[in-house]
Amino acid sequence: MVSADSSFSSFRAYFRALADSPRRIARRAGAVSTEFDEMGCARSPSEMARTLRWHHLLGLGLGGMVGAGVFVTTGKASAAYAGPSVVLSYAIAGFCALLSAFCYTEFAVDLPVAGGAFSYLRVTFGEFAAFFTGSNLIMEYVTSNAAVARSFTAYFGTAIGVPSSKWRITVHGLPDGFNEIDLAAVGVIVILTVIICYRTHESSVMNMVLTVLHLLFILFVIVVGFWRGEWKNFTRPADPSHSGGFFPYGIQGVFNGAAMVYLSYIGYDSVSTMAEEVKDPVKDIPIGVSGSVIVVTVLYCLMAASMSMLLPYDTINVEAPFSAAFDGKPGWSWVSNVIGAGASFGILTSLLVAMLGQSRYMCVIGRSSMVPSWFARINPTTSTPVNASAFLGVVTAVIALFTELGVLLNLVSIGTLFVFYMVANAVVYRRYVSIRTTSPWPTVSFLLSFSATSIAFTLLWKFAPSGRSKSFALGAFALLALGIVQVFYSAARQVRKPEFWGVPLMPWIPSVSIFLNVFLLGSLDGRSYMRFGVFSVLVAIVYMLYGVHASYDGDRRIPPNKGDDFGIVPKQDRNRSELV
Repeated sequence: MVSADSSFSSFRAYFRALADSPRRIARRAGAVSTEFDEMGCARSPSEMARTLRWHHLLGLGLGGMVGAGVFVTTGKASAAYAGPSVVLSYAIAGFCALLSAFCYTEFAVDLPVAGGAFSYLRVTFGEFAAFFTGSNLIMEYVTSNAAVARSFTAYFGTAIGVPSSKWRITVHGLPDGFNEIDLAAVGVIVILTVIICYRTHESSVMNMVLTVLHLLFILFVIVVGFWRGEWKNFTRPADPSHSGGFFPYGIQGVFNGAAMVYLSYIGYDSVSTMAEEVKDPVKDIPIGVSGSVIVVTVLYCLMAASMSMLLPYDTINVEAPFSAAFDGKPGWSWVSNVIGAGASFGILTSLLVAMLGQSRYMCVIGRSSMVPSWFARINPTTSTPVNASAFLGVVTAVIALFTELGVLLNLVSIGTLFVFYMVANAVVYRRYVSIRTTSPWPTVSFLLSFSATSIAFTLLWKFAPSGRSKSFALGAFALLALGIVQVFYSAARQVRKPEFWGVPLMPWIPSVSIFLNVFLLGSLDGRSYMRFGVFSVLVAIVYMLYGVHASYDGDRRIPPNKGDDFGIVPKQDRNRSELV
């Protein structure tokens, strides 16, 4: 119901609002919320039920990460970048993921709400930064879920011996890339949407079952690989003219491989969006988030080792490394079908967790009034955001029906990596800056100078020709980055200490996370940045035409000294980011 004083009550009111846009943007774009705002918005007449414990979160984290990606990225990273040292690539990528998970955990324990990164950035950098990153995350979720759903058709076809072309209908009147109708992918999305609309606890139980089945397939691959493989393949290529040893592409190849396989870890951030439904956030969230990253890292390293033992790195099939590894072994061709079945379970679990996460993001953005509040409604019977889940499920299904998005490796999650980078910055900012009591500029200067140094290092790594001068320049920038962190560590004083759980070794761990995320962003291709730029412009337009005006109206409707029933602070305190 649109109120009479709303910016959208009539065309005249809307045009007046547009004319007032500069003032409203200046007032709202940088306006930060408080813990009271975020927690108060979560207390609605119909709340999400707190039914999840640490083992549910651990299962959701495993299910979100251990998808089909590992079955593809491992082959590409080994054959083209790292060789047998792809094992170390997975260890480095896992370490990077764990650092980002620490940053997420600090926020999730302190702010156990469904908003995830959107809420974390809203209480730190303000409304527009939160809307910008939240919108990019939702876009990444929807497009990647559509592509992964289409990949389910291919892997399930492999499991039962029916090629994916038999499952899809080609419409010759449509342009290439949009002319293969995949009804099976749509069916998977519809079924999962119904499941996540029902109850979160039941969804997590289903995820646990599918994840256990998938992990059994992974353990099967690991055991068979170590059983049938040979240790000599760790150091000897099939073609003697190719580089040998454990590091055929050198140390740089290990890090390039880490940048590629890191995509297999994306998904743990979805666990933070479940925080509002966790019984004991202080205990359960750190175990669920960090524990899932550690377990997945161990599994990935073992999978990479088993594949390296099965075949020399220069004979690995890039498209299907694990299943193809058994094709030439007499009596073992059936393993390809088993691997196809395992990947199918992995796709279902990663889809389920990602769809849970995307609906929570949309729900909390709806609470902020920057999108219609219809998305924020919680169904009183199921205690889930049914409207947001159903809407995003329909959008995902439509994209999956027509669009060939490029399965797995083309799902370069630039938006997700950008959000990881922003969350790491936000952790540092929130520890060292207190609105109206400390100047933000020392912390802002540190974050900007450290990011600039990280970008310079990354550009040199990627584009400078190999040689002594490149090594010297890289070493100089690495020392400069360490010096910047040390100066800030010595000179700055923390103004906030987390009450329950905080990132250790502040600011070193978030700084390393910032550096690694910048480095991984530098590994992405130009098309990813083009997509990111185009979508970012669209997000800014939506914010200027709708979001800022809806947010401005919502802020005006909260009268002074009201809102106590929902834990909302008085209006005059709404731009404070500290609890006082």
